[in-house]
This record gives sequence, C-alpha cells and structure tokens, in this order.
Amino acid sequence: MPFFRAFARGLSALLHPGRADADLADEVRHYLDEAAAAGQGAGNATALREAVRMSGWEHVVETTVADARYALRALRRRPAFTLTAVATLALGIGATTTVFSVLNPILVEPFPFPHPNRLVTLDDRNGDGVPMPATLGTYAELAARLHAVDTLAAVDPWRPSLTGTDEPQRLEGERVTGGYFGVFGAVPVVGRAFTSADEQPGAPRVVILSEGLAERRFGGARAVLNRPVELDGDLYLVIGVLPRTFANVIAPAVSVWSPLRERPTADFGTRQWGHHYQLVGRLAPGSTVESASREILAVGRAAIPDFPRPAWADLSSGLLVRPLQDAVTGSARPALFAITLSVLLLLTIAAVNVANLLLARGAERRAELAMRVALGAGRRRLVRQLLTESVTLSLLGGALGLLLAQAGVRALVAVSPPGLPRVDAIRLDPAVFLFALALTTIVGVLVGIAPALSVLGGGDTDGLPRDTRRTTARGGRARGALVVAEVSLALVLLVSAGLLFRSVRLLVAVAPGFDSAHVITLQVVEAGHAFDADAARLAFYDQALDAVRRVPGVTTAGFTSLLPLSGEVDGYGYALESEPRPAGDDAGAALRYAVTPGYFSALRIPLIRGRLPDATDRPGAPEAVVINERFARRLFGDRDPIGQRMRFGPEMAGARPWDEVVGVVGDVKHYSLAVEAPNEFYVANGQWEWVDNVATLVVRSSEPAAALAPLLERAVWSVDPHVPIQRVQTMDGFVAASAGNRRFALLAIETFALAALLLAAVGLYGVISGSVTERVREIGIRTALGASPGEVVGQVVRRALGLTVAGAAVGVLGALAATRLIASMLFGVTTLDPPTYGAVVALLVAVALLAAWGPARRAAGVDPTVALRAE
Repeated sequence: MPFFRAFARGLSALLHPGRADADLADEVRHYLDEAAAAGQGAGNATALREAVRMSGWEHVVETTVADARYALRALRRRPAFTLTAVATLALGIGATTTVFSVLNPILVEPFPFPHPNRLVTLDDRNGDGVPMPATLGTYAELAARLHAVDTLAAVDPWRPSLTGTDEPQRLEGERVTGGYFGVFGAVPVVGRAFTSADEQPGAPRVVILSEGLAERRFGGARAVLNRPVELDGDLYLVIGVLPRTFANVIAPAVSVWSPLRERPTADFGTRQWGHHYQLVGRLAPGSTVESASREILAVGRAAIPDFPRPAWADLSSGLLVRPLQDAVTGSARPALFAITLSVLLLLTIAAVNVANLLLARGAERRAELAMRVALGAGRRRLVRQLLTESVTLSLLGGALGLLLAQAGVRALVAVSPPGLPRVDAIRLDPAVFLFALALTTIVGVLVGIAPALSVLGGGDTDGLPRDTRRTTARGGRARGALVVAEVSLALVLLVSAGLLFRSVRLLVAVAPGFDSAHVITLQVVEAGHAFDADAARLAFYDQALDAVRRVPGVTTAGFTSLLPLSGEVDGYGYALESEPRPAGDDAGAALRYAVTPGYFSALRIPLIRGRLPDATDRPGAPEAVVINERFARRLFGDRDPIGQRMRFGPEMAGARPWDEVVGVVGDVKHYSLAVEAPNEFYVANGQWEWVDNVATLVVRSSEPAAALAPLLERAVWSVDPHVPIQRVQTMDGFVAASAGNRRFALLAIETFALAALLLAAVGLYGVISGSVTERVREIGIRTALGASPGEVVGQVVRRALGLTVAGAAVGVLGALAATRLIASMLFGVTTLDPPTYGAVVALLVAVALLAAWGPARRAAGVDPTVALRAE
C-alpha cells in the first residue's frame, strides 16, 4: 500500500475507530465471501480482522497509548514508588535543563548576527603572551593593508556623563570607527548609522543611543531622534537608536555610541599609540582565522614608511585572531564545562537510581509478566510495554523538572559572576523545551532498558518463574552493580567540589596587599567644562576630601585613578636614567596609580622604605614616584631604589624632568588574587601629564562601611551636585568578586554533589533494604542456628561497605580523569590532593553506615519462627 494511503487510513482509524472497525468488518466479510465463492478456505473472520488491524502503524499508537494508560494506573497504585522515582528524575532533568539554558546562548547558539562564524577579534599580546587591546596606529595600518578581513573596526571605551536631565548619570559607551555597525549587521530602529563624514575632525557631534536608554530617559526612540543630549558638558545630536535586539556581546552594558575621530600621528607619545583599542572584524568570504593570522604576520614583517610603528606595536609577531564567540566566552568556559560535567554526572546518578527502583519493582512483577507470556504475549511486546512505562515515568519527572528548571535558571543568573557573557539571553526558550523533551525521552528509554532485560532475560519468560532464589540473586547483583556506579559517580562530584572548596578557601586567604575590612569605595566623575582645567579638577578632589573627612565614622580617605581588583587597567612603559636603552626598545610596562596622600592609609598598604606621597608633592614641585616591591627588585635588584630617577609613558618622549623614586610600598594584587602583583608605580595626583577626571574615593571607617555610602555621596555632592557617582562597593566585595568564577562553579558543583550524595545514599539504602527483605528466610535460619544479632548486623553492614568501597575505587579513577576539566580553576591544590580524596571517601563510608543502619536493625530483629512459617 502506498505510504500516503497507509498514513491516511491509519489516521482515520485513530480519529474514527468505530467507522474504521465497520469498514474493516465489511472488507473481511467481502474477502471471505469471495474466497468461499472460489472454493478456497480463508480462515476465521476474527483472526483476519486482528491480523489486518495489527499490520497498520496505528496499531502501534493504540497499544502505546494503552500501555501509557496502564502505566499511569499502576503508578497511581504505588504512590511511594512513583513519588520517589518522579522526584529523582525531576532533580536530574531539571538540573540538566537549567545548565543547558545557560550553556545554549553562551557556547552552543551562534551569536545573533549575520554569518556569525566570520566575526573575529584581533588582539595584541604583552610579553607574557596575554591578550591586550591594540593601538589605533595598528588599526589604521591593518585597515589599509589587510585583505583577509572584509570590514575592520576599532572600539574605544567611553564613559560620558549624561547631564542636563533629572539626575547626572555616567553611561557606558563606545567611540567606534565607521564600520563598527557594519561588522555586526546592526541597523538603527530609527535614524541612521555613522558615515565617514561623521568621523572627520570638526564635524558636528553626533551619537547613537540604545533603545533601552532612549525609553528610560527620553520617552522612547522616536521622541529622542534628532534631539540634542548633553554628554560631558557638550551637546550631541541623536542621529539614531539601535534596537534592543542588538546583542552587544563585547560590552553588554553600553548604551551610547559616538564616532571615533582620533587619528594616529608620528608622535608615539600620544594616546593613540597606547593599547586602548579593541579591534573587531568580519572575515572576507573564503577567509579563515588561520589565513587572516598569516596575512597579519606577513604585514607585520613587511613594514612600510607610510605606517611607522613604535616598539610596543611593531606587529612583528602578528596579532591574536580569534572567533568572536571564543573571545567573548573564553574566560567562562572552564567553569561552564565543569558545571556541565557535574550536572551530567548527577543526571546519570538519578537515572541509575530510578533504574534500580524499576529493577526492584520488576522482581515483584515477575509472576505477572510470566503469566502474560503464558497467555501469548511476545517478547518484543513486553519490552515495548516496559519501555512505555519507564518513558511515562520519565515524562512525569520531566514535567516537574521544567518547573524546577525555571527556579534554577533564576538562581543561576542571580549568583552568576559579573563577567559571565550573554546573561540577558539565559531563559527557558523553545530550544530549551525541545532539549528537555528529548532528554526526558532518552532518559526514559535508558532507565527502562536494564529492568526490561533483567525481567525478560535468562529464558524465564516462557512460563512461570522456575527458581526464585536464582532470579533474586541475579537481580540483586544487577542492583548492586548500579549502586557501585552511583557511589563512583558521586565520588567524582564530591572530589570536584572538595577541590574547588579548598581552592576558594586558599584563594580568599591570600593577602591582597591591603586591608579590605571597613573600606568602601565610590567612583566619582568630574563632568562638564567646569573641569576642563587640571587646576579645577585638583581643587574639586581637595574640597571633596575635606567634606568626606568630616563625615562621622570616617577614619581616613583618599582618591586613586586605579583601584585594585576592579578590572581597571592603566599601564605605561618606563625608562631608567641609569640604564638608557636604544630608541624604540620596549622593556615592559607598569600600572599607574595617581593618588592623594590618604590612599595608602585608607587601604593600609605598607611602606617598605622611603616615604609616601605627601602634601608637598604638588604641581610644580620635584616629581616624586613610589614603586612597589616587585618592581623595585626587578629594576634594581639588591641596590637601593631610593633616589633613582625614571620616566613613564608620555614622559619618555618629552623633555620633562625625571621622576625621583622616593619610596617603596608592598605589592598589591591588581588583576586577581590568583595572579602575582604586576609592576606598579604611584604618582601624586597633579604630578602626572594630566589630572584624571575619573577617580575612586577610598574611605576607611570605624563603622560598617556600607552604611556610610549615602553620607559620603551627600558629602561629595555638597561640593558639586552635578558630578555622577557610581560603582559604590566595599573592598571586601571586590576581594570576593576576584574569586567569582570559582565561587560560581563551586556553588553549582557543590549543590549537584550534595544531591548526588543523597541519591547514592537512597540507592544504597534501597539495595540493602531489599537484600534484607529477600533474605528473611536465610537470616531466620542463621538466627535459629545460633547467629547473634551482632553477627547479622555485621553481615548487612559489610555488604553496604563492600558496595561503597567498590564504588569508591572506581570513582577515584574517574575523578583523576574528570578533575582535569577544573585544573585551570584550582589554586594551591592539585587534582591529586590527598586530603580531599581522603575526606570524600570517609564521608561516603559514613553515609554507607547510616544507610545500612535501618536495614541492619531490621535484620537483627527477624524472628526465625515467623520467617520460616512465612516461607
């Protein structure tokens, strides 16, 4: 019969069963009449109808629905079993769905741009090979000479202050070259994108806003279009609004864009030759990351006079070219991979646990299934029935798991570290629902296979059970093997959680180089033309400090241009008067802190030798610099650094006087608690080439620091009510955030590990309890022959410990392999940490003893006369 005719016939039979039965009866009767007229025997009418009905695909659907109904009735008759199995599956499926909803937008789904596989980032590298932004000169040369990249754009972070509205606000923004929006295929929802005319020096100031900012502050996209907005005291015309669907994966918080009008010059001391610019591009059709890297390296080795280069941007080693998705998600991958492995282990444990429950239930149903065989049910038919029952059970668990996943997604987003990319795209969308459905079906089939094979194996299905003891022993061995698997998987999770727990404890115990207790920070932005002059900025900082010091509870306070552990970077090259280097030589870089005198006492950074910047270090006075201990050792070894003279960054190319080293302070962890302190130098605020218009106020208090925030804000605004204040956070918060990715992974893995431990304990209890129930007669005989209760208890406990030890032995081998995934997140410990393994094994043994305690007591209380009478 043709496929479509068979399909239509089957669909009609499902939708109109009565009419289908009547039509089939007519066909069979017609067939029998024709056979009789021809003198041929055609068989029984009922048998023919059944044969025809069973040959159609609709019969499979009907029997599957019937099996599902029977499964639901059977599950309703066993509420304790059903609740346990459904809750176990819901835990595994819900946790896995939650993690997939996080992984999908970050690592699985392509970024929402046209041809996202062609988007790349281009980064320079420092002496240690660590990626860092490129220079604008590098961008200009590559934009003119590179062919493998179809569109190249440079991005410079920009944080303008929005004024002239209800409340001053510092915005996250970007200055971009004209091709930026073309790289991502972004089109404004109203207005237009930038053109080459907008990039020309002297052109009218224009901006593009995000749709979210337009709605929050200006009444909507159309309301703000072609209106002026005041940023940093200047008026900018809004020429376009980007839709909220534009996923700015490089900097999700950005809400305003302006043309980048800077141009590199032959003066290498200008900002354009600093490493400030992120390069993004779209590969030309047919180009690859590898071909682009090769071409950049060739361009770097073939310098031309039109594009002079300084030593720190000579392109001789090429650039690091990476797919955009890898560059954005790279830092989060270790934590996400570790969490993925953990949730898969938990899902496996949950599935094994339910398979164990089904095995135990299958042993009770063996007589029922043998009777079905005796009445004519085939082996394949029984397998399908059992699998339908397990899938039905899994679907119930999956439905409850989706409810758990909704709460799990909210919890994971709430505890996610600040740098986790695409957090706004994490949700339960159709792709997640399809994943949950597929996962539920697969789990249902898998948990049903072992029970089906156990019940139907060994040839016992051709009649009633022949040997109960043999069947029980075989089922007991299967359930014991599954418990060993549960224990081994739980050990892998517990070891991973233990290693991360020890790493986080060791990491937060690392001395950051300062005392973070009772310290609060506020970032202050001097906005508007009133602060164009350095003298005005210095005056504001002095007056603001005076006002802050008068706040009750303030012990000491100071300003700094750079704050440790905040993610800020401001590095410059350096030169020594005592060791002149050839022109263009690049010896490295150091981080610059422009500080007021109270900064060191606010953070309690220790003075090693010499003195700290004080009130005499003002503009026009001899320029003083303080360096950290690591920098001093690197530069001067055993020599005394006090009195040595240096230049930094823009000073190196000019005729400014040399800075004199007047002090050495302790090393301060800047990038992370897990990373060694970099080279650091401190200059007095006002003795640098410029006075920074953004500085962080650091305040030490005698009271809980967070409570001072409103008072400190009012103190600063008493000097100028228009300056934006942002990023109000305690230093304890910055220290805690330094271990953010590790804490995130630890929290997730710890949760999964505890759930796995509980499931393993439940599985172990079920097997031991079932073993005691199956061996009641044997225990009764042993007791009648003189076995003491202690001997009976010991036998039960030895069984539990034997399964646990076997599982631990397998689990240790698995942990040695699995923990390699989290090796990059470990700190101060290795994947072979003996205390962690020892503690986990001891915990599993303790759990095994607890799980065996109830069944052991029940076994010790068996009355031999009752047991033998029951047998």
